[in-house]
Amino acid sequence: MLPEIADYEVRRELIRAGKVAGVIQLDVLKSVIRYLPITTEAMLLAAEFWAEARRAGRPTADPNALDGDVILAAQAKLLADEGNEVIIATTNVGHLFLFIDARDWRLI
Repeated sequence: MLPEIADYEVRRELIRAGKVAGVIQLDVLKSVIRYLPITTEAMLLAAEFWAEARRAGRPTADPNALDGDVILAAQAKLLADEGNEVIIATTNVGHLFLFIDARDWRLI
């Protein structure tokens, strides 16, 4: 599955770097696997995750950052709550494991 927040983070860097072929590959990926749009429900849960991490003294981003990690975690948690097995493949296990099963993508 390709979460919208992950698409955004990869796409913006590809565009910035002028990597047109990479943008095309990302578009192809979106047509091959399920695309998971950001919903209001996910954003509400992401706000809860953000606040929870801050209260626990474990912030996942700068206080002024949008914090894509908590948005991704919220999207994944909602899928898990529907009975799906969810594992986030990432290089940023440290932030995401606070909320959902996250593993280094090279080890999956």
